[in-house]
Amino acid sequence: MIRGYTRTNQNREALFMYQKMREKCVQPDKYTFTFVLKACTGVLNLEMGVGIHEEIVKNGLESDVFVGTGLVDFYCKVGRLDNAKEVFEKIPELDVVAWNAMIAGFSQSVEPLEALRIFYKMQLAGIEPNLVSLLNLLPAVSKLSSVHCCRAIHGFVIRRRFPHFVLNGLIDMYSKCGDVDSALLVFNRMFGRDGVSWGTMMAGFVRNSCLVEALELFDCIKREKLDLNQVAAVSALLAAAETRDLEKGREIHEYSVRAGIDSDILVATPLMTMYAKCGELEKAKQIFEDIPRKDIVVWSAVIAAFVQAGCLKEGLSLFRQMLRENLKPNRVTVLGILPACGESSDINLGKSIHCYMLKSDIGLDVSTGTALVAMYAKCRLFSVAHALFSRLPQEDVITWNALINGYAQFGEGRRAMEMFHQLRAAGYYPDSGTMVGVLPACVTMNELEQGTCIHGQILKFGFEADIHVKNALINMYAKCGSVTTAEYLFNEPEFTKDEISWNIIIAGYMQNGRAKEAISAFHQMRSEGVWPNLVTIVSILPAAAFLAALKQGMAFHAYVVHTGFGSNVLVGNSLVDMYAKCGRLDYSEEYFDQMKNKDTVSWNVMLSGYAMHGLGKAAMALFLRMQETCVEVDSVSFVSLLSACRHGGLIEEGRKVFHSMNPKHKIEPKLEHYACMVDLLGRAGEMDEALNFIQNMPMAADAVVWGALLGASRMHSNVQIGEIALGHLVSLEPQNAAHHVVLSNIYAQSGRWGDVRKMRKSISSMGLKKIPGCSWVEIRKEVHAFKVGDQTHPQFDKMRQLWNDLHEKMERIGYVADTSCVLHNVEEEEKELFLFSHSERLAITFALLNTEPGMPINIVKNLRVCLDCHITIKLISQITDRKIIVRDASRFHHFEKGTCSCNDYW
Repeated sequence: MIRGYTRTNQNREALFMYQKMREKCVQPDKYTFTFVLKACTGVLNLEMGVGIHEEIVKNGLESDVFVGTGLVDFYCKVGRLDNAKEVFEKIPELDVVAWNAMIAGFSQSVEPLEALRIFYKMQLAGIEPNLVSLLNLLPAVSKLSSVHCCRAIHGFVIRRRFPHFVLNGLIDMYSKCGDVDSALLVFNRMFGRDGVSWGTMMAGFVRNSCLVEALELFDCIKREKLDLNQVAAVSALLAAAETRDLEKGREIHEYSVRAGIDSDILVATPLMTMYAKCGELEKAKQIFEDIPRKDIVVWSAVIAAFVQAGCLKEGLSLFRQMLRENLKPNRVTVLGILPACGESSDINLGKSIHCYMLKSDIGLDVSTGTALVAMYAKCRLFSVAHALFSRLPQEDVITWNALINGYAQFGEGRRAMEMFHQLRAAGYYPDSGTMVGVLPACVTMNELEQGTCIHGQILKFGFEADIHVKNALINMYAKCGSVTTAEYLFNEPEFTKDEISWNIIIAGYMQNGRAKEAISAFHQMRSEGVWPNLVTIVSILPAAAFLAALKQGMAFHAYVVHTGFGSNVLVGNSLVDMYAKCGRLDYSEEYFDQMKNKDTVSWNVMLSGYAMHGLGKAAMALFLRMQETCVEVDSVSFVSLLSACRHGGLIEEGRKVFHSMNPKHKIEPKLEHYACMVDLLGRAGEMDEALNFIQNMPMAADAVVWGALLGASRMHSNVQIGEIALGHLVSLEPQNAAHHVVLSNIYAQSGRWGDVRKMRKSISSMGLKKIPGCSWVEIRKEVHAFKVGDQTHPQFDKMRQLWNDLHEKMERIGYVADTSCVLHNVEEEEKELFLFSHSERLAITFALLNTEPGMPINIVKNLRVCLDCHITIKLISQITDRKIIVRDASRFHHFEKGTCSCNDYW
């Protein structure tokens, strides 16, 4: 009976029968003990096994080879290797089975090297290893990751002529030791490959991150119409999930259905994970719900999949649902859910999980401890993270990385660098994750030199080939202003770029004001077969907005529609902003009204659009709609609204808005709101009120506030207040030449040419340089840029001839050049020629030469349009019967039939 139960794996019943047998005083023999020990091993019942061992000793059977082997196997399986060794050494005549039990025990232990020693001693003792000996030894070699041992075992197999299926074990062993090329060599030379061979090779590829190769093997299985087993299906699905290859994942799913293994829980779990990682969350959830008996493994997998896909709410919701099903989280579940607690700052749930871990048998090891440290760091509880870090029984470099990443993520670059130096001082070697964490700290501190030092260490430790490290390096150089180095790293021939690499270089170009290069990189990305993702779209739309490249922007919009990103609120907001900055406010309004999901940012972007076009009343109406629809207004909403009021000349409305911020909306005005109010009052000529407003601010005024007052002083030629504003600006921004130039222009407007010369001499002696004026225009999807005074353009002679013709026509209708901003000792003719060299005039004449009559012209300028250019463009719009839209540093100007939308109020 006992033997029958053990053979059918009914181990508890076998032990119960043994206890009944002892109660009836029936004497067990060596066969009874052999079967009972097997049952104890099956249920890992250490206490009962030790009791049986005592009975075996009493009966003098400990040295029996069968009973002794059973004891060795039992002690090995329950982790008592010392006891196993002791029993093993008492057996007088050891057979191959006893040796195999010892090899198996140590292979699965923390002492895999001992398994190799036993294998060697076995042969010295004259016992020939058999197939089981070899199969028991392979896990030990895999644990040691010794390619040298792999080759020795491989030679042993060839010499002994073992059955061909042993080669499957060799493939697995080589793969686990990182020598996937040797594994593939064994696989390719095999005769009569079976399903296990294919599955093992695919699993080896996935283990070694050879994901494309794993999917190619799946294609071979499909092409040769071979049976797909669970191991092959799981490996293929893992590869599809990691490469985010949804189409391939669907193929594998379909083939699994044909093979009848899709409902197997081992296949259904990675299938669900694949769909989640590829963004098909509804499909993943459907597969999850269709699994009939969900165990903790399935729940843990679905929670981790949703969290890794960035769906934190769904992951947390599933975790709570699992708890309601009375399932207890295990170690894997905890490791899956803690990142969600950190990313969503759900510190209460994080603390609850921590308490559960302490009460349960999960405990704190390196993995769980690191996950907790990372969670507390992401919730900004650095004191708790440090306390936990110091109490961990053992930490590794990943635990250090959790703290470094936490500090870097929240902009505490110096603390991140301190942790990095402490890691090195503690004797740890950084890994690629450390470098990916510490490089953003250099960006936060704007420390290019420090970042270059980290780059040196990356080269020293050999991490430069790691794509994540390379991306972080490109990002660091681009954001620290060294775009040339970022481009060099990005364009290295051996660098295999992913979509993140392209997104980083596009964002880097944009951050450094190189929108043309950003657009060029986007097109190159497409031509190289890399599909832009959501981040790419949100990064590239501002490039079209920056250049006011409407046709490019519309092409990007078409791509958004084609790829289905249009429903995303971030993309919607970017499109509204892009159309507004390209001068098509009507398109912005249309798209804004079509958006089904709007957030506060959506409304703020539309408010900002109205502000830059000077439509104060439209902005006020939209703000009223915001409140009527219960949209939460924020600080940015008021900046946009006040900007609209100042550009639209709505003085009283602006005052009311500003004074309603705190009492009505509980928003404390910040420096940017005060700057808007100073500009609003200054434009209206209320100079004394504007100065008094600054003097009564609850905080010290910054350069933006004083700059607004200086700009108003130029508008109204108020020398006295202009000098006061400049006095403050010099101390706040001593290297900014623009402020001195503005005051110089105020002196010029007032005819104080001596002061103009002094000011310009002062600018020269301080080594300050004015930002040169630059304008650009899009013609046939190509952006053309012009700098002030630029005479190098191939069409310059034609442009000057056209300007001379326009100038004559303007003079006939009463135009007189305003040369007050040009030095007094320059001849009038030269002054007028200097005015022609202003960048916006160059751009307009070029556009008139290269576009069809009647077509609107869109110009972007990096500085504020001067008074004479403003007058000139009005006249050109009248003479040429063209609509000319100019976006300068202040706002939009729509010139048409001799008038401007700003009503000369800018």
